[in-house]
Amino acid sequence: MAKAIHSMIRVLDEARSVAFYRAAFGLEVADRIEFDDFTLVYLSNAETAFELELTINKGTEAPYDLGNGYGHLAFSVADVAAEHARFEDAGLNPRKLVDFQHEGRSLARFFFVKDPDGYDIEVLQRAGRFQ
Repeated sequence: MAKAIHSMIRVLDEARSVAFYRAAFGLEVADRIEFDDFTLVYLSNAETAFELELTINKGTEAPYDLGNGYGHLAFSVADVAAEHARFEDAGLNPRKLVDFQHEGRSLARFFFVKDPDGYDIEVLQRAGRFQ
């Protein structure tokens, strides 16, 4: 059986991205590996063994073209309304809190936020299939 261990995104500014993911999701640097042309930074927290890998390509100055194939990362939280308020207070500019309905029932409560490089991140109420 396969086990998901990380997802990778390319970012322009290591410090800015690490600060965002720390403030937004409590992720800390688990490992940092320096190469001649790029740096890999692995972020994690105590909630899960899954990591976010940031790739910083040296010499890249223009924002990455995210294209139309990228979807989003998702994090579950115990209290999505409280997290939405915390994001607002921290100046992270979350989009509106949504109660997503399916067949008359709440399927998910969530909001989206963009990281410094424009990647969409979904923040979901921890419930049902979104544990």
